Amino acid sequence: TLLRADVPRVLSTGLVVTALAASTVCALYVPVGLLRRRPRGEIVVGSMASGYLNAGNLGLPIATYALGGAAEIAPSLIFQLAVLTPLYTTLLDAVSARRREQRPGAVAALLAPLRNPLLLATAAGLVLNVAGVRPPDGLLAPVELVADLAVPAMLLAFGLSLAHAQRPGRDDDVLTLAAVVVLKNVVHPLVAFGIGVAVGLGGHELLVVVVAAALPTAQNVFGYAVRFDTGVALARDAALVTTLASVPVLLAVAL
Repeated sequence: TLLRADVPRVLSTGLVVTALAASTVCALYVPVGLLRRRPRGEIVVGSMASGYLNAGNLGLPIATYALGGAAEIAPSLIFQLAVLTPLYTTLLDAVSARRREQRPGAVAALLAPLRNPLLLATAAGLVLNVAGVRPPDGLLAPVELVADLAVPAMLLAFGLSLAHAQRPGRDDDVLTLAAVVVLKNVVHPLVAFGIGVAVGLGGHELLVVVVAAALPTAQNVFGYAVRFDTGVALARDAALVTTLASVPVLLAVAL
């Protein structure tokens, strides 16, 4: 995705608003998790679920229908791939190591992001894009096979996780789930609207950032929770409930 993105077009005021709004909402969950005395890993997952939006399998078709083109969702997609995903997976990796009673030294902690395949892939995509270098098709073919499998496999895993699950909130702390839902479905679009107005966005440009912010929690968050075995129920329930709640919110934003 990053290799083929129109990076100069994405570097816009909309990207700044998207980044500030998502970062603000992610940070707002942290005190909730701390006050509820949730485990560290779950706090990271809850923070991610509050601001990491479904820019792919929901964002692209909704942007095409409501905003006139899939490219409108690109700033959100790029920010999440380039910043939020490497940041949160690195944090989850650190929490996972601590849970295994592994205490890496300062140097190892600083080098931890360089062992994160998502960060390495993100950096490679951006560097090659900016440099104007396109790898040979033979080299990209296996990467594209894995990429094409990723979303269907994640959706299948998400569906399997719902088969024997309790009602949302029954497997975990219902108040933390409620906090994620309110932050994602209500606070996130309001923050994006406020920041957008403050920096001078209006009309279609303002609609773009608010619609993006109103999208539900991405299933990617559930995938990361399963990978690091922490906050799985919260990630699953957040993806389900925020998706249902996003329908009236998106309609209200469009109106």
